[in-house]
Amino acid sequence: MNAPEKYLAAARAVLEHLEKTQLPALERAADLVVHALVHRGTVWCAEVGHGIQGDFLNRAGGLAAIRRFAFSLSVEDQNAACLKDRPAPTTVERDLETVRLAVRVSNLRAGDVMLLGSVSGKNRIPVELALACRGCGVKTIGLTSLEYSRRVASLHPSGKRLFEVADVTLDHGAPYGDAAVEIPGYKDPALPVSGFACSVLGHMLWGRVMEKMAAAGTPATVFISANREGGPEHYQRMIAQYEQRGY
Repeated sequence: MNAPEKYLAAARAVLEHLEKTQLPALERAADLVVHALVHRGTVWCAEVGHGIQGDFLNRAGGLAAIRRFAFSLSVEDQNAACLKDRPAPTTVERDLETVRLAVRVSNLRAGDVMLLGSVSGKNRIPVELALACRGCGVKTIGLTSLEYSRRVASLHPSGKRLFEVADVTLDHGAPYGDAAVEIPGYKDPALPVSGFACSVLGHMLWGRVMEKMAAAGTPATVFISANREGGPEHYQRMIAQYEQRGY
């Protein structure tokens, strides 16, 4: 097989993994989302790694209820050059405090749900965000690779990885290191699979949420493509519906 064929084979292996292993966890995650939406909660999506967040927001056929969660901190505090070596918090301390501050001052409330992710599960900001959410009563759904995570050490001071702190873990099945294709002439595997795997798993989740809400007599607000005939008008009606109902 050449590289494109090998990548398709790797993609099929990921899809088989999702079908065979992730449906029970996906059911639990869908229940968290539905419970939040029908009880005046909000469903948030933080950065899920490598731009996947954007695949869930304002998408044709997607839920209007998915809200973006992002934060940054900007401080203007230029000091004299002779004072540059004064003791200061470490980068880790600053990162963690920024996450905690963002959660405290945000619109997050107990009963909400946060979707977040880390392919390796080791990075400190997703872990800290999950812990900070837990502290304020927000349920978390973590997108990660269990195979990858179990082979790496956490960068978070707690030593925890994302799958150890999320309320529900969805394992997208990316291999250790993410790259999944052996190409002759290269020492290490190439071509990552986590991006499309996260997207597929996420849309599986949203579809199950739609089913459950419709079955309960509370169908969710769902967009159509703005590029269809009448699409922009439909989009505005759906936004107004979401703003009035919250789901």
